[in-house]
Amino acid sequence: MTEISRRISRQVGVLLERGGTVRNVVVGDASRLDLPDVGRLRGGVGKFRGLRLVHTHLRGEPLSADDLNDLALLRLDLVAMVEVLADGLPGRMELAHLAPTVEEEAPASKDPFRRIEAPDVHRLDFDFRATMEALEDEMRRLTRVSSRTGQERALVIGVTQDEEHFQETLELVRAADVAIAGTARQKRSKIHPRTVVGRGKLQELVLESMRQGAEVAIFDIDLKPAQARAFEDATGLKAIDRTQLILDVFAQRARSRDGKLQVELAQLKYSLPRLTRKDAGLSRLAGGIGGRGPGETVLEIGRRRIRDRIRALEKQIERLSRERDVRRRRRRQERIPVLSIIGYTNAGKSTLLNAMTKSRVEAADRLFMTLDPTSRRLRFPREGEVVLTDTVGFISDLPKDLVTAFRATLEELAEGDLLLHVVDASDPRLEDKIKAVEKILEDLDLLGMERLIVLNKSDLVEDDRSAELVRHYRGVAVSALKRQGLRQLITTCEERLRPDRPMMPEWDRWASGSEVRESSDDSRAPRTLS
Repeated sequence: MTEISRRISRQVGVLLERGGTVRNVVVGDASRLDLPDVGRLRGGVGKFRGLRLVHTHLRGEPLSADDLNDLALLRLDLVAMVEVLADGLPGRMELAHLAPTVEEEAPASKDPFRRIEAPDVHRLDFDFRATMEALEDEMRRLTRVSSRTGQERALVIGVTQDEEHFQETLELVRAADVAIAGTARQKRSKIHPRTVVGRGKLQELVLESMRQGAEVAIFDIDLKPAQARAFEDATGLKAIDRTQLILDVFAQRARSRDGKLQVELAQLKYSLPRLTRKDAGLSRLAGGIGGRGPGETVLEIGRRRIRDRIRALEKQIERLSRERDVRRRRRRQERIPVLSIIGYTNAGKSTLLNAMTKSRVEAADRLFMTLDPTSRRLRFPREGEVVLTDTVGFISDLPKDLVTAFRATLEELAEGDLLLHVVDASDPRLEDKIKAVEKILEDLDLLGMERLIVLNKSDLVEDDRSAELVRHYRGVAVSALKRQGLRQLITTCEERLRPDRPMMPEWDRWASGSEVRESSDDSRAPRTLS
């Protein structure tokens, strides 16, 4: 190799398999090699490719950044360089491989590679087989840890400079029941048009994924189909963007038929432009009428099937929408006021519904715990009924396909007499989240509806701050969890809905629970509306 390299004044390299067989011979220029396509990474023992690169350096320069990038991005076993002496004989040698994970390793030790040097090829002291066995044992250990938890392990990548936006993405990842193996932030002024992050960051992500047992990369932005594919090809990691993440959370939370249909519709609309020949390769060929003759390619069949399914889902959702419209007309005939609870996800909407109706709707400190709309009808001791409707939480940059799919459900809001916009009073991004909700209301042509700001979790802020927020937003401060401020909320709702007379008298007895029972045979008990 060194004789040939000296004669043609170019770098020469070989890709060797584990058994020593030469798989490829590569000839570059005087300063670098361009490696051939070695195929996509396959699953198996460990996560290395089973290939090592040995190549020449004409001036004996150390392993370059390109060499280390090839080592990381191609997941090679190792990369080695051999110095070419003036007489064409081999000189010193340097090699590098991924350093094993040492849990008690000092934080300052950040070099992910272990390097070995020898002044002469024949004096290299390195046991390749034992080293690779040790590294793969470490990879298997990480895989076993991941499999015991039953969770996917993901690297969460922040591309935006907004820290709060990134933290929200981390909460979405936890809501999707995905283990966070590590985080990374991109500091580029512009997003890379092809792979989203730069080549150096790609190397870091690959190495971190190998050392942490991660198989998924989750971005805090939406990716173009070509970007996702290029990132996956470059790293071997499955790329998930913000929209995919939100859709996954919605798919886990959907319980009703409406919710499941709407989530499936949004997922299909999202996946249609991203369907590739690789994805369609597992599809079965269509048979029967319309499936004979030279026909379509497998990719075209996959796309046609998705379009057919989208049309079928839209028809089902439209039929369910008409059924809901019948129920809404019945309410209008009965002249029952409707209070619709809206707000940013995890603001405490379901907790407020439970506090006001003594219900047991599932509520937790996690994003999108409520997906399917829930309505409760309240009857009070003397007179007056109201329907409280809890809706899906909103979020900034809510995927358009998701808004479209859930439009049939969100149209319930248009029939409301008053929107109770629940806000987390303790949230430092309170103003931004209010604007995000109002943006979605504007998209739904609901911004002109009567709204009341309900400042929930007011027990977590100082009294002066709570009073200031009430004045600023002309709202009501409550703590749904501690059932504080509900009296004022009901009074304000009465004034907004029926200023001429009280709609809900004897609030004290209702609040104390003496007049509200859960038995279905009590005419004054709350009744659940579908």
